[in-house]
Amino acid sequence: MTRHDVRHYPGLGLLTAAFFAYLYLPIAVVVFFSFNENRLVSVWTGFSLKWYESALSNRALLDAVTTSLTVAVIAMVLSTTVALMAALVLVRAKGVKGRRISETVVNLPLLLPEIVSAVAVLILFSQLGLTNGLAKLVLAHTAFCIPFAFLPIRARLQGMAPDYEEAAQDLYATPWVTFRRVTLPLILPGVFAGAMLAFVMSMDDFITSNMLASGGNTTLPVYIFGLIKQGTTPELNAISTLIIAASLIIATTALVLTFRRRIP
Repeated sequence: MTRHDVRHYPGLGLLTAAFFAYLYLPIAVVVFFSFNENRLVSVWTGFSLKWYESALSNRALLDAVTTSLTVAVIAMVLSTTVALMAALVLVRAKGVKGRRISETVVNLPLLLPEIVSAVAVLILFSQLGLTNGLAKLVLAHTAFCIPFAFLPIRARLQGMAPDYEEAAQDLYATPWVTFRRVTLPLILPGVFAGAMLAFVMSMDDFITSNMLASGGNTTLPVYIFGLIKQGTTPELNAISTLIIAASLIIATTALVLTFRRRIP
């Protein structure tokens, strides 16, 4: 039987190169023109770092970054905790009625358009009389980040045999000790992946944040959208480049930590 190697298919290399060029060339252009001395984005006149200095000294930008980081970190912790508890119940607990329905409810924010969820949350907060802008952002982000944290944790639990937990119980370990000493260390890569995914989704959210943000609680995507409406400048390119650099650092750190945990 002949084994086919897809790497030798005619035209596949060219198609792959075209795909990566389409994906990363716009990013390269943004990074390149962020060092442009000219205020006109598409006219190169010389190398300069003044737009980075302008961005890093922009108080409104720093406030937006602080708000986004605060909301993302709190939403990540809350959503990951809820997702972990939900995954433990739905995967490990015995005799759970309506397991499929419960999983659908947990994953419902993935099935609904975000604008629908944002309007629903906005109406709910209005009925409850909640006026604190930061609290509204945290609660809304936590709600739609739960399924993103839930899926990696559930996959990790489903791929882990219950033998270790049963052995711990045979040695008279309490459920809490079994979870803390056996289950949690084994599923920690999944928990970490879910937490990182929740953090990135919260940082990246625009629709919900735009509808719920109030004065003094503008998130980074909402702030960048306001800059775009005023016209594209190299400062916007510099901000985008800083975000790309931060994303690469976070992704690299996550990969390194996950890889180290897999090493016996």
